[in-house]
Amino acid sequence: MPESFHIQADNLSFCVETRGNPDGEPVIFVMGLGAQMTLWPEALLDEYVSEGYRVIRFDNRDIGLSSHLKDRLEGHPVAVMARHRMGLPIPAPYTLHNMADDVCEVMDALALGSAHLVGVSMGGMISQLVAANHPERVRSATLIMTSTNSPRLPMPRSQLIWRLAGIGAKGHDEASVVARSLDFWKAIQSPGFPPREQEVRDRIVRDYRRSYHPAGILRQTRAILATGSLSSATRRIRVPVSVIHGRDDPLVRPVAAEQLAYLMPHARIEMIAGMGHDLPEPLLPQFAAIGFETMAQWPRQAQ
Repeated sequence: MPESFHIQADNLSFCVETRGNPDGEPVIFVMGLGAQMTLWPEALLDEYVSEGYRVIRFDNRDIGLSSHLKDRLEGHPVAVMARHRMGLPIPAPYTLHNMADDVCEVMDALALGSAHLVGVSMGGMISQLVAANHPERVRSATLIMTSTNSPRLPMPRSQLIWRLAGIGAKGHDEASVVARSLDFWKAIQSPGFPPREQEVRDRIVRDYRRSYHPAGILRQTRAILATGSLSSATRRIRVPVSVIHGRDDPLVRPVAAEQLAYLMPHARIEMIAGMGHDLPEPLLPQFAAIGFETMAQWPRQAQ
């Protein structure tokens, strides 16, 4: 059964869950923007457990049951977005570099010298920074629907930008949040693998009741913008890497995966037709199989 607990690291508290073989190779799942660790599908985690891995997931800072910060943000979201597109400095309480350090802190708390990483969206950006700046801590990296965060990459579809910035969001009661979140997920879900609406609604309700912290989502968004392009870091990654991306992703456009392929010639790139910006249940066995093949390269490379 999964075991959940809190660890203290650098004045922050992180909610961590472990499952699977305690002596197995560790795999840390790093979640994306504004999402709690509970967004990782149980079926995907079970794939790794069944193969004998030690599966670890955690709530990023400012979300879920991990520490919620109190810092106020400076600047209008649209102006900040414009500064990001121009490559200008942006004030922020923390950046993705700090969140990459959080991953290492979680490893330290679990007495892990290194681990395989599976990162999705923002979690894929964080994973890139860990692999580039702390290569001795990363055995392999499976990067799902992510990018280098370069301001030169195409923007998300226009109707998504306002939602990401939180502009026009009204009501923080359960009904308002569920309706707003359901509308957002419909806009980014995989057209070739549409989920059942009731299942999505039920998950949103569970996560809302577990923790609702919209200010943390805004700070995480600011962290992404303030970090700027990861391209120089991504070039330094030498561990085994796989990149999984949807050809129909409206949020992180498919060209982002092409850039990752250019910067990491050794990486395996899997472009999946009909996949948007979610984790469709029918594709989970394929995601896991790609991850297993990527992780299997580590011992050979280490030798």
